[in-house]
Amino acid sequence: MSKKQKLELTWIGKEERPRLEPRILLEDPELSYHAPHRVSENDIFDNILIHGDNLLALKALEQEYAGKVKCVFIDPPYNTGSAFAHYDDGVEHSLWLTLIRDRLFLIKRLLADNGSLWITIDDTEGHYLKILCDEVFGRLNFIGCTTWQKTTSVHNNATLFSSATDMVLAYARNIESFHMGRIPRSELNIQSYKNSDDDPRGAWTTSPLHVSLTSGQRGKQYAATGKSSGLFAIVSPAGQDVYPPKGRCWGYSIETINALQDDGRIWWGKEGRNQPRLKRFLQENKEGVVPTTLWLSSEVGHNQEAKSENAALLPDIEELFATPKPERLLKRVIELSSVPGDIILDSFAGSGTTGAVAHKMGRRWIMVELGDHCHTHIIPRMKKVIDGDDPGGITEVVNWKGGGGFRYYRLAPSLLEKDPWGNWVISEKYNSEMLAAAICKHEGFTYAPSDSVYWQQGYSTERDYIYVTTQTLSRAQLDALSEEVGDESTLLVCCGAFRVKRDAFTNLTLKKIPNAVLNRCEFGRDDYSLEISSLPEAPEAEQAEKDTTPKGRAIKKTARNKDTNLSLFDEQETS
Repeated sequence: MSKKQKLELTWIGKEERPRLEPRILLEDPELSYHAPHRVSENDIFDNILIHGDNLLALKALEQEYAGKVKCVFIDPPYNTGSAFAHYDDGVEHSLWLTLIRDRLFLIKRLLADNGSLWITIDDTEGHYLKILCDEVFGRLNFIGCTTWQKTTSVHNNATLFSSATDMVLAYARNIESFHMGRIPRSELNIQSYKNSDDDPRGAWTTSPLHVSLTSGQRGKQYAATGKSSGLFAIVSPAGQDVYPPKGRCWGYSIETINALQDDGRIWWGKEGRNQPRLKRFLQENKEGVVPTTLWLSSEVGHNQEAKSENAALLPDIEELFATPKPERLLKRVIELSSVPGDIILDSFAGSGTTGAVAHKMGRRWIMVELGDHCHTHIIPRMKKVIDGDDPGGITEVVNWKGGGGFRYYRLAPSLLEKDPWGNWVISEKYNSEMLAAAICKHEGFTYAPSDSVYWQQGYSTERDYIYVTTQTLSRAQLDALSEEVGDESTLLVCCGAFRVKRDAFTNLTLKKIPNAVLNRCEFGRDDYSLEISSLPEAPEAEQAEKDTTPKGRAIKKTARNKDTNLSLFDEQETS
């Protein structure tokens, strides 16, 4: 008798993990931009725009920002097979899953305990992505999946369905710590509040006093015993016993209902004969509206609206993004997941919508983009936002007047490169400051060079320092260094070579560079982007038919699905 133990999404190359080099970030002051003066006391100037591979950029951010990012929004390539101008959106499924998975793991490390991840995707890969996110974040941390109406038009050239919606998957870093925000009330919502009984507490609306009999804890109790504590009569103002409708039970105890009745918070209709409903007052319910899982374009915009926003903002750009996201969509995500001052991250920045909206909403932001549109789209757009020359999007709704700024960074080149003889050596592009900063990152130190003590280039604790040099240090130099460090502190010395035994000093730890970091990661690779590359070939189906192991079954499934090289589920069984 076989018993299924586990269902797991698997694909060719899943077990392969990149050994990422923790790069340093190099600011280019000429591309950084700040408002000439403060517009308000809440202006934020330390936002970050990174040009470079987003996987390496996420790794570069890890040391400083791990556990600090409140909201991550990403709009990754959908892998639809269409060729987009700014990236190839048709990567083979196995490779797409691997590359998205690698980024999800780093995003998880960057998120605060009460942070969340929001991903826009369509149904080409959306269901696979849901299972992948379950694996990385845990199913219990799934917040929900909303349906966003991305277009209002019908594409008559569609082969099957004309796609009108995308998914927005949302996951919490820790669902117990996550708090969902509320949507500001619309005029239509406010108009639903009336005061037909002239209640001194002002306008009100009502909600049912009863709930489902068969769901939640009450449902479990009812299923187990056939009884419910919510099945009892309430006496109406007309003197009648009123029970909840069939399949429902009261959502409150009799004591609570009596207290609400005494406080005038139960509405029975004008003649006192209707089903009782709970009165909810507008003045007591200012937080907003609970979001639903249906986001209509009338509420959060659509792709065409986003294109119009970009065209108006960047009239000199001939080639606009094919599928930008509207500012109203990002506003919805940000207001549900963060408060002013929080850090918002987008590692697939595209045309820069996330940063523009976060900036206008008083959040700090980090954006990463590899393509040239970092310079042609994002920087011009953010300059206009900062200068207050962006009248579109959510500008009027949030009363944005300009201000703040951002710093522009590039990823540093790889720390090591091969010399003509194939040996790994420190890159010639590194000066002494860059080298010290890079070794600090590799060794887990904070780079903070002292102005007065040459050997204090970084620290891990208040008394544990690091010193980096390419020199070969003699016994006399190390004796003098040990004496300066003293008995109360310790020093990690990373140098070209040293002429003493490694344990010669109790307060010095000696390491040679580049040997100290050579085997820790993958040097010399600058591109982990979503590009098609050759994958391992699966064995022929007939060669795998005799293999009855779980691995053999996965290979046979892969062979039957050669066009995608993807095995949907690996069913592991034991007898």
